[in-house]
Amino acid sequence: MRKLHIAISTDRIEATVADYSRRLGVPPCSYIEGAYALWRTDSLNVSVRQDPDSAPGSLRHLGWEDPSAEAFTQDTDVNGIVWERFSAEHQAEEINALWPEARYRP
Repeated sequence: MRKLHIAISTDRIEATVADYSRRLGVPPCSYIEGAYALWRTDSLNVSVRQDPDSAPGSLRHLGWEDPSAEAFTQDTDVNGIVWERFSAEHQAEEINALWPEARYRP
């Protein structure tokens, strides 16, 4: 089953992790102190990232975590929003490439 992916920018990662963990009812499944957090629930895949290129609280991109995705892909919709499509394994590869210390496995 596909999960909606929402990626949001923050400048307060620790406060965001506490807030979103409460809202989603689970702690992040991957957390890079000072940089990134990921939650995967039954229906959602939510990430937050300290991103100096995006205003805090802004949408970085949307997408689908899709177990049938054969590769990581992205395109842009008519509103200029980037949509990604990936499997949980593709996302883990991306996280581990950016932050090798994460050693994240879905």
